[in-house]
Amino acid sequence: MATETDSGLTGHVRSVAITSVTALGGVVAGVASARITVSATDQLGLAIMVGMLLVNLAILRAIGIDISDFGAKDHLFNAFMTFSLWYVTWGVLLTTGVTL
Repeated sequence: MATETDSGLTGHVRSVAITSVTALGGVVAGVASARITVSATDQLGLAIMVGMLLVNLAILRAIGIDISDFGAKDHLFNAFMTFSLWYVTWGVLLTTGVTL
């Protein structure tokens, strides 16, 4: 049997939840950046991504994951996943010329 954490999630389900929230957060930030900004040089796009990092932590806390246990590695994972998916999503939307 799988061992459960304090939040009631098994280790695997907890990992999948964290990965899903950070990945979807990056995609949402990329779409929001494409919707709000006018060019790739607009610094507001980066601010949207940084804001999504904070939103990700709030979402993780809301679904019952104790983020006080997060170390530097966990926060870097959150930042990397959000940044990379934001970058790819916003880049694809900018190069294809899609208007949202």
